[in-house]
Amino acid sequence: MIDYTIAYTIANALIIIFAALFISLLFHGIERKIVARMQARIGPPLLQPFIDIKKLFMKENIVPDSAVKWLFNLMPIVALSSAIVLFLYIPFGMPAILNEHGDLILVLYLLSIPPLALAIGAFASGSSFAAVGAQRELVLLISYEFVLSVVIFSFAWLLSVCTQNTNVFSLNAPALNPPWSLVGPIGFIGIALLLISTLAVMPGKAGKIPADIAEAKTEIAEGVLVEYSGFNLALLYMTQAVRTFGFAALIVALFFPWNASIFIDIPKDTVLEPIFFILKAGLVMFFSAFFISAAVARFKVDQAARFYISTVFSIALLGLLLILLDLTLRGF
Repeated sequence: MIDYTIAYTIANALIIIFAALFISLLFHGIERKIVARMQARIGPPLLQPFIDIKKLFMKENIVPDSAVKWLFNLMPIVALSSAIVLFLYIPFGMPAILNEHGDLILVLYLLSIPPLALAIGAFASGSSFAAVGAQRELVLLISYEFVLSVVIFSFAWLLSVCTQNTNVFSLNAPALNPPWSLVGPIGFIGIALLLISTLAVMPGKAGKIPADIAEAKTEIAEGVLVEYSGFNLALLYMTQAVRTFGFAALIVALFFPWNASIFIDIPKDTVLEPIFFILKAGLVMFFSAFFISAAVARFKVDQAARFYISTVFSIALLGLLLILLDLTLRGF
């Protein structure tokens, strides 16, 4: 007997995975075009990422003689797989496929695996340039994880105090109880500060300027990617695009969970809801990644660490304290 429930779930998961890959690469092409225009350049065609991926798949996959070969080849697969699985937990305008099998804590781990895999693969390559890039990637990871931990704890604590939801770490919980509606004016400012700190993490999570210190083409010759080519480089290329779109989707799920049916008279759970969600994610990427990449220069390693550990972490912590003050004044 065929278990049609499992088959239906697998089919939906595959659709979401391929759709996420396509949309991530398309947004990467849009980013390159927008950044080029902002810098008074023509820029490549929108479909250039797909052309690049096709070209890389056709090229030879070279592995350095000094590399730990199995580890070097495995890490790009691990990085892309973990980045793609993230989309199975994100509610794109409707309940996520694996919403009952994971929560924000798991999502936080999934977001941490791609940079870890990238660093491990770089160390395994045996290249000194890659080793420097891997060290920078780990410094960056440690720096912004503090910020994300505060943001996730803030949301879970707010939902636990103000709602009857027992699974406060679920990604569907903010959709059912938008955080902006649970607080007063002081708490509203607190959530706004959490949003600002989360948007500031985007360049680090996506490996984009000003936080592209792990690659730094003009300093360490692509750093963590210097020894990768062919199939492996294609996987890492896709990983970067998926990481960017995935983190933007997470920001939308947490801070902007409203459906299109709230603003326009359409039935709920239609195909317009995922489209509306994707458009919101595109706007998040524009303001937190595309525009920043065109407008600022690269951080130094110490500047990036200090920016996230001191400045952005302080903003997130202040947001949490304002939410605590707001709920205390309102008698929760």
